[in-house]
Order: sequence, then structure tokens, then C-alpha cells
Amino acid sequence: MDPEFTEDEVLLKETVRRFAQEVLAPRAAALDETAAFPAEHLPKLAELGIMGMNLPERWGGPGISAPALMLAVEQIAGACAATASMVTAHFLASDAILLGGEDGLRQRYLPAAAAGDTLGAFALTEPGAGSNPADMRTTARREGAGYRLEGVKHFISNGGVADFVVVFAVSDPAAGPRGISAFVVDRGTNGFAAGPPQPTMGLRAGQVFELSFDCVVPEENRIGPEGSGFKTALRVLDNGRVEVAAMCLGIAQAAFDAALAWAKQREVSNRPLAEYQGIQWMLADMATRLDAARLLALRAARLRQAGVRFTKEAAMAKLFASEMAGMVSDLALQVHGGYGYCRDLPLERYLRDVRIMRIYEGASEVQRNIIARALLSGS
Repeated sequence: MDPEFTEDEVLLKETVRRFAQEVLAPRAAALDETAAFPAEHLPKLAELGIMGMNLPERWGGPGISAPALMLAVEQIAGACAATASMVTAHFLASDAILLGGEDGLRQRYLPAAAAGDTLGAFALTEPGAGSNPADMRTTARREGAGYRLEGVKHFISNGGVADFVVVFAVSDPAAGPRGISAFVVDRGTNGFAAGPPQPTMGLRAGQVFELSFDCVVPEENRIGPEGSGFKTALRVLDNGRVEVAAMCLGIAQAAFDAALAWAKQREVSNRPLAEYQGIQWMLADMATRLDAARLLALRAARLRQAGVRFTKEAAMAKLFASEMAGMVSDLALQVHGGYGYCRDLPLERYLRDVRIMRIYEGASEVQRNIIARALLSGS
């Protein structure tokens, strides 16, 4: 029993781990090679209740704890990071409706999302507005009984295949961040279009898209009051940053496990690599940083579960875990030497997949700004 988690949380972790290793891991390399969206996994993910793990029972979710959700995401990412990207992007979309929407909108979208009958996407980033979403140029203006959305979103995970997209747009340009509203746009809406998947270095099967909007959505598709979108986005990103930290843990743990096993079996000059102090120190540093990142993520998850503000703690978890995962993945490849550089082994995929973690859901520099503001304000 892991003393940091409850018995139920550990049991869920083991259930997801078995599924991930038996179903997701064997297909990860092929999905990466072809950059094919991992839709094939959706039925089994839904059957396990994974697609609604971020939702309470009232809206169709299993009502698990935030630490349990963290453990589940870690196990999925350790087996196939692209699949984890698809799942967590879906969580961002349903979280936005859960946290910012009213019951009517929640009833329309969340039970189907939890059941895996629909897939969501979260459209915040734009070509000229990434690190500071308040710079967005997508607009929402009143038209008839709804709003006309006009603009472009960029690097949107699931965007071109999702059944619904949560879109953030400026509804009152004079109000700054308080003039941003959020809307749900359904696939097939006239004037909503997605480009082809954008080629990426890693998470190749976790496809990202550019989305364009010149469409009208009904007023009932607005998430919360006008002007509440930015506040909703910030709350969703707090959740998302813990999930990114969990993805980092999963990838880094897989890389570390591979390095540890390799060090024990690989021989140099008739001695296992593990007998060389240089390798031992690398493994020690990797394991220590992994544990530290897991504890930071767990603290943030517990605060999320308690329903208190955890912006600083989420930023710390995401910052440390993403930088830790880059270091661990790189060292794991180094332990493997030339074999690690070959695509026959997953080390180079781990390194490619983990690189985006220091950029999306707020780059490392943004996380440092968030942490510093919290420290200086005493919050």
C-alpha cells in the first residue's frame, strides 16, 4: 500500500495501470509512427469510466477524488502519452462547462461527455495569444438570439475531431479580461471549420488543429454570464496543470523504469552498467526528482479535492514536473547509449512527447510568473 494514497485510490491506479499496459502501450509506437488519432481507444476508455473521471456522479462521472484522477492520468501517459493528451483535453472542455456553466448546459453536455459518447476540445490559444490569453482576438458579438463568433484558434488538441468545442472570445473589448466570454460550439455548426492536423515533434497521435470561426451560436450555449469566461479559463487551467504534472510523471516514470532495467542487464567490460557510480548517481537523481514532483502534484490535487484555491500549488507542480520529466527522459536515453537514440526503443519517443509539457497549459516562464505573483501578494 502506498501511504500517500487511500486504498481506493491505489486500487483505481492498479486497474488503470493494467488497462494501460495491456491495451494502450502495445499500440503507442504505431500511433506515434502514423500520427493517427487514438480514437480506437475511446470505447474501452469509456467502458472504464475514464472519460468522465473529472466529473461528479451528478453529471455522469464516477465521483473519484482528485488524487485518484492524478494517478489515472499518470498511468495512461506512461503507456501512451498521446492518448493521455486526448483524454486530458477532453477534461478541459468538460471542466469548463462544469465550473462555469449552469445546470441546463451541464445536463446537455456532461453526461454524454462522461459516457464517452462525445469528445470535447478546449479552444483558448490563438496564433497571437498563447502565454497571455487576455490578448485574444476572437470576438463574440450579439446577433439575433445568439452570438456571432469570429476568429481563429491554434494548437487545439482534439479540435478537428471533437463533438463539441469550448471557445473563448472577446464579448466586450473595453472590459479587458472581464470582457471575455465562453461558448460551446458543436461540430457541424455552419461557419466552424478545422484545418488538417498540425505536424508536431511529439504527441504526434494526440492531434492538434487550427480552428476558424465565423458562426452563430445560441445564447444558451454561453457558459455562465457574459464576461465570466476568463475566470472560468483560469479555474480550468489550475485543474489542467495538475493533469499535465501527472502526464509528466507517467512519461518520466516509464523512462526511469526503462533506464533502471537497462542498467541492471546491460554489461560494459563484463560488468553491469548499474555497478558504475556515474550511472548510479544518474539513477539516484532521477528517482529523487520523480518523488519530489509526485509530492508536489499530490499536494495540488489534495487542495483541488478540498475545494480551496490552489493556483500557486498547481503552477509549482506543473513547472517542476515538466522540467523534471525533460531531465529524466534525457538521462534515461543517455543510460541506454546509442540504443536509446534508435527508434526501436521508446526512449526517443518519451523525450519528444515530454518536450511540449514545458510549453502548453502555460509555459514554464508563465508558471514562474504565477508563483512569484502569489508569493509577493502573500496569497
